[in-house]
Amino acid sequence: MSALMHMMMENYNELIETKRDPKVDSWLFMHSPVPVVSILLVYLYFVLKLGPQLMEKRKAFDLKRVLIGYNLYQVVFSMWLCCKAITVKSALPHLLNHSCKNPSPDQEFQVALSDGAWWYFFSKMVELLDTVFFVLRKKQSQVTFLHVYHHSCTMFFSWAYLKFLPGEQGVVIGLLNSFVHVVMYTYYLIAALGPRFQKYLWWKKYMTWIQLTQFCVMLAYLISIIAMDCKLPKALTFFFVANVVVFLYLFGNFYRQAYNKPTNVTNGDVKTVKIQ
Repeated sequence: MSALMHMMMENYNELIETKRDPKVDSWLFMHSPVPVVSILLVYLYFVLKLGPQLMEKRKAFDLKRVLIGYNLYQVVFSMWLCCKAITVKSALPHLLNHSCKNPSPDQEFQVALSDGAWWYFFSKMVELLDTVFFVLRKKQSQVTFLHVYHHSCTMFFSWAYLKFLPGEQGVVIGLLNSFVHVVMYTYYLIAALGPRFQKYLWWKKYMTWIQLTQFCVMLAYLISIIAMDCKLPKALTFFFVANVVVFLYLFGNFYRQAYNKPTNVTNGDVKTVKIQ
């Protein structure tokens, strides 16, 4: 255990000294953890306590148009993130060509990586609205531990990744996650259109398979990096592995529970879990 901790500390120090881009500190929300932690605390307080209290004796908000616009935005934005990972500044080709080597000092790639990571972090902040909408629509049963934990974790650690650990592995992880978001938010967009579109939601179970497959592919990719002793930041690889294993277990457990009982779709209220 001590050897593992020593190795991780060495990799962390190497990242801080050689990988971190000082310009990132000048970007919105990136200078200090105070803004992002404050947003996270306000989010948790609202969705777990204040929001349910305010809505207890109020009528649920009709957010149909808001949800249609929101989910449409998420589909388009997720598609844009996918395109950015694949094409902008040749980020993904660079990764594929240097996946098991010490990447040469490539400023163009580093700029593309940091820029993409900030927009990915921004998307995680926006996605906190998923839970806010649940509360305002009095769908508190949807505000599960898995849902809140996943939103909170991905938002904070996407910030920490950009701030301290901008490793190349993030390109693959971000690409996979953004692709799943295209599928997922398309599903929620159709669901938000109302009951008459239920017949177009027959592929719900397949969407869940895609979500779980995402984690399996991520895990296989990360394990291959470790097995081949790739010269990529190991601290970041182990961090990703730990998170993927946790989420694979939690979402796998959700899948078993969700499909052991029937699920209803009413006014866009779909009993499933959003992966961010």
